[in-house]
Amino acid sequence: MKIILAQPRGFCAGVVRAIETVERALEKYGAPVYVRHEIVHNRHVVDALKAKGARFVAELSEAPPGAATIFSAHGVSRKLETEGKARALPTIDATCPLVTKVHNQGRRYVAQGRILVFIGHSGHPEVEGTLGQIDGEVHLVENEKDVDALPIAVGAPIAYVTQTTLSVDDTKGVIAALHRRFSDVVGPEVRDICYATQNRQTAVRELSRLCDVIIVVGARNSSNSNRLREIGQEAGVPSYLVVDGGAIQAEWLGKARVVGVTAGASAPEVLVDDVVRALMRIEPSEVSSLEGVKELVSFRLPAELAS
Repeated sequence: MKIILAQPRGFCAGVVRAIETVERALEKYGAPVYVRHEIVHNRHVVDALKAKGARFVAELSEAPPGAATIFSAHGVSRKLETEGKARALPTIDATCPLVTKVHNQGRRYVAQGRILVFIGHSGHPEVEGTLGQIDGEVHLVENEKDVDALPIAVGAPIAYVTQTTLSVDDTKGVIAALHRRFSDVVGPEVRDICYATQNRQTAVRELSRLCDVIIVVGARNSSNSNRLREIGQEAGVPSYLVVDGGAIQAEWLGKARVVGVTAGASAPEVLVDDVVRALMRIEPSEVSSLEGVKELVSFRLPAELAS
């Protein structure tokens, strides 16, 4: 059997920055440091940070007054930012800079007098944070049917922004539907789409042309990891989402001779290694990597931790 690793896969620059933010905060302030929501959607990462002294909370009220508190990579609403100030919490914003860019784009469009349409998944933390960052009329849509149901006049000036874990391919149908229905539509350029999402999806499409089975390493609540599995499945390749090697089932492989492995943007490489070892226990295999994009992007830490 052959195992082919996708390139790129795993951690993106926003996730690296978020994890390093928690680690640096622990060094600077000492344990415990409080984190509102999972810093990224991966239990392995969260548990590792817990072991170092991070405390993950659902509400800011769970952090004691004066405790160093971090906002997750997904971003938060202005209401939560205000609550943090009111409770005198020294807050550190680990929001991915690409998510912050979406917030800023949305505000600019609204300031221009446009009605904003946000393309994203209802209930996702990034979506909730973005909706809470933009004043004015904002409508959330997930698909083309939602566009048809928008209570907006066809001649109204509108603009759209997208959840960062959606790629150009994920959003093109909805964007096309907006242009079909409305006469005055603007939105960000293609290059503003999250590079990591697009790169990982492109790599899975390449894997699907070469492999009999695809394994995606990632959390069940990770939007981008679920989408990677869906892309493989849509290409006609049996595709499975696993949290680690322990979730691999031998019957998935059947008579497969080539197995592709990739990982969502919040899954560490140690879990990819674990999956490869699990596959090789089932059948000794030759491991290789796709030729693919080498990501050189990096983001600065929050100002409070940069020194």
